[in-house]
Amino acid sequence: MATQRGVLALDIGGTKLAVAMVTPDGRTHAFLSEPTDKLRGPDAVIAHLFEMGHRSITAAGLGGPLALGISCGGPLDAAAGVLTQPLHLPGWIDVPIVAMAREEFGVPAVVENDASAAVLGEHRFGAARGADIALYLTLSTGVGGGSIIDGRLHRGAAGNGGEFGHLTVRPGGRDCLCGRRGCLEAYASGTSIAERANDLLAASDRDSSLRSLPAVRAEHVSAAASAGDALAIEVWDETTALLGQAVTDLINLFEPHVVVLGGGVTRSGSQLLDPVSRIAHATAMPPAARASVTLAGLGDEVCVVGAGVLALDLMEDVNV
Repeated sequence: MATQRGVLALDIGGTKLAVAMVTPDGRTHAFLSEPTDKLRGPDAVIAHLFEMGHRSITAAGLGGPLALGISCGGPLDAAAGVLTQPLHLPGWIDVPIVAMAREEFGVPAVVENDASAAVLGEHRFGAARGADIALYLTLSTGVGGGSIIDGRLHRGAAGNGGEFGHLTVRPGGRDCLCGRRGCLEAYASGTSIAERANDLLAASDRDSSLRSLPAVRAEHVSAAASAGDALAIEVWDETTALLGQAVTDLINLFEPHVVVLGGGVTRSGSQLLDPVSRIAHATAMPPAARASVTLAGLGDEVCVVGAGVLALDLMEDVNV
């Protein structure tokens, strides 16, 4: 029996890099995840990413990849294959990532916004499988979004549509990296959850288990809130309330069959999903309120699988 061939999938996140070989059944092989260390700059990070890709190819034992897909936060120019100025990768200006990948691996390559890649992965192999209208929000270093409309990925006029993280949920609120104030990303990303907890700790002498930690992260806040820490509960309740508000607005706007939540913050599971789903179902207009709100079926590998779907589709387009 012939060995199944695959594609190489690369995900560039603000916190971590992830790679894997992906086969046409959606399975990942030799999945690797390592810190981005973005302050090293694009040349060093991309060299590390490509080195991880070569390791994954060798470890997977499927032979060389037939194509390559890359997911990364925007803004980016997918048609040109260029990372124009990703918000969570400071100093990455007009990086020709597709040309660099083609030269490195010698196969056709494609890049897409990470959340758009993720919604493709969830639509093909995960929690949104078969849905004609599906929305995806990634809650990670930042907050991204992607949508499937009439069974197809919606990209927008210039390819950067679906920036759900920059919905205004609190006018005049916290500063956002996009330059505006009060965006969902400024409240529901893992970065902002930790920052808001630190702000509360610095602003008062309130008792909190978070004070003993050398560096507060979003997972610490969710765990402390679950354990009854009042300060952590305040941060977490604001997070879920504003995320629930944003999901409600998206449901009213798109009337989707399903809204999928993914990214590192969703490792808190029902602690995040239950209040967000409850708010959305209680406040969205009928019949849109019937939309399912669920966690990503592909877990931490969602963006890698999505990048794999991009590469698998590219193979068909170029008849590889």
